[in-house]
Amino acid sequence: MIRLWTSDEIALATGGSVSGAFTVSGVAFDSREIGPGDLFLALKGESTDGHRFLDQAFAQGAAGALVSEATPHPHVKVADTVLALDALGIAARGRMAGKVIGVTGSVGKTGTKEALFAALDRNDPGCAHRSVKSYNNHTGVPLSLARMPQTARYGVFEMGMNHAGELAQLTRLVRPHVAMVTTIAPAHMGFFESEAAIADAKGEIFQGLLPGGTAIVPFDSPHRERLTAAAAPHAARIVTFGTGEGADFRAVEAMRTSTGGTFVTARFDRRELSFTLAQPGAHWVSNVMGILAAVDAVGGDLELAGLALAEMGGLAGRGARLTVPVAGGTALVIDESYNANPASMRATLAVLAHEPGRKIAVLGEMRELGVHSDAFHAELSGPVKVANIAYAILVGEAMAPLAKALEGQIDFVHVPDASAARDRLDAVLAPGDSVLVKGSNGVRLSTLVAALAERQPCST
Repeated sequence: MIRLWTSDEIALATGGSVSGAFTVSGVAFDSREIGPGDLFLALKGESTDGHRFLDQAFAQGAAGALVSEATPHPHVKVADTVLALDALGIAARGRMAGKVIGVTGSVGKTGTKEALFAALDRNDPGCAHRSVKSYNNHTGVPLSLARMPQTARYGVFEMGMNHAGELAQLTRLVRPHVAMVTTIAPAHMGFFESEAAIADAKGEIFQGLLPGGTAIVPFDSPHRERLTAAAAPHAARIVTFGTGEGADFRAVEAMRTSTGGTFVTARFDRRELSFTLAQPGAHWVSNVMGILAAVDAVGGDLELAGLALAEMGGLAGRGARLTVPVAGGTALVIDESYNANPASMRATLAVLAHEPGRKIAVLGEMRELGVHSDAFHAELSGPVKVANIAYAILVGEAMAPLAKALEGQIDFVHVPDASAARDRLDAVLAPGDSVLVKGSNGVRLSTLVAALAERQPCST
């Protein structure tokens, strides 16, 4: 196991007291994720207290714990474990001498983070670090920092928000050399008065840039100038990316391949790079220009990045593809079940439009859209029809406006929950079908995908 922290280093970072010497190789605050050699963070929240799971964590092999209460287990005791997690993340960032990239956006930040990691890991195998899953909030970001080895040459961190001011706090923990905004879209509109206000909140990521840092801005966004203005006081260099004429990193050619990916030619700094992007969809073509810009900004090899992008598979809940057996053959399932907003719905429906066979869309309601919810759901009728959907399963009460808009247009059913959606899909799924499953995480369409995945035969 790689030594990540000693008990003395943890105590120095957090201002805590050590019960006895120990060394840890990992950090986690979910006792279910604890493995041999890990540090267990006993965080206190509104509904739970990690101290209740100390025995479980040590039974699973924890080497030490960060606590604010007495325990017989090896530990560092602090006054407040939540504040101590921030302090540990700050210490991890302070001792790392490599390059750090911060990523935010309304759509695509997790996929972009994973692609950046793949590209940088291809540059220096084993020397890149990134936040796992979607650990992008006030606990996930410092946890991801605390997990970063001191020897890492690259760190890639996703940062999210649903209120103004949150990104300003997170980016000052991460202190990136490069800060990137993927896309501005009407996500979390229930907390903002306008899309421009979302752009302002996303632009807070630039406030944490280190001196000499680079800001990466979507060229094709209607909020480009707003983001550029937000970056100007903090960035030594502002780089744009996209498909439009004038973008610093621009996709000048994009052709769909026979395997569903895209052959892309990128132009930048009087250079060109051609490569195959494994991920399908026009939204990926644009985002990958930002990924190349970020790799270039930290001194990475762009040709190696192109190879990594050609090999990158889909992520669970964010584009993973499953071949599912059905009576008489198989069907394709595209798993986009983790999250949804109007922009990502349109983008993934456009991907489904290019898939073979009968097209089925299992669409869960989009949450946190506030007073705009009915309009945004109804407006999906256009993308659904353009994608030539043969059958739609609409899930959740908020999908009622879309159901009304689709009446007499296509064959569909409106169901209350993921369980009912699974039953309907089971009843209609046939060989050769292509199925998109997408909705806000709270709809729990991931359970439908998991049930389909269980049908896959065991590998030999």
